[in-house]
Amino acid sequence: MEINFREFNPFDLWIWLEFDHVPSEMEKQYVEELFNSWFYIGKLGGFNAENLQIQDTGIDISYLQYDYDFADNAMMSPMHNMGEFEYVGNWGRCWFDLGTSDLIALDVLINSLRELAKEYVGIIQLIIGGENEDWTVEKRNDFDD
Repeated sequence: MEINFREFNPFDLWIWLEFDHVPSEMEKQYVEELFNSWFYIGKLGGFNAENLQIQDTGIDISYLQYDYDFADNAMMSPMHNMGEFEYVGNWGRCWFDLGTSDLIALDVLINSLRELAKEYVGIIQLIIGGENEDWTVEKRNDFDD
């Protein structure tokens, strides 16, 4: 799976998937469940790089003393909004407002999609940001929600 980045605005972000064929309903379900799960974790502030106490500790976490004060004082980092997944031919796309979530969220998404592409769904490329010249996007008005 090829990974490409285009113009990036975390508050108005389109994520595009090009499949190697028109995806079946089951393949769409796999993709949508992955994105929904990723968004829910983000909505709950799970992608907060300021509070990576376990990751920052290293490989030996036996008897780790979790620092609750540190966690409580970390800036919140929730995702704000997710659109409906859409498909046209062998393309899929979804719109996101990543809010103040940290960019570790994109690493987690890419890692998950790479594995999904290896095992379950033929994905040719992932495009993060920008527009697809074959499938234009309408400008979003955040006040419509």
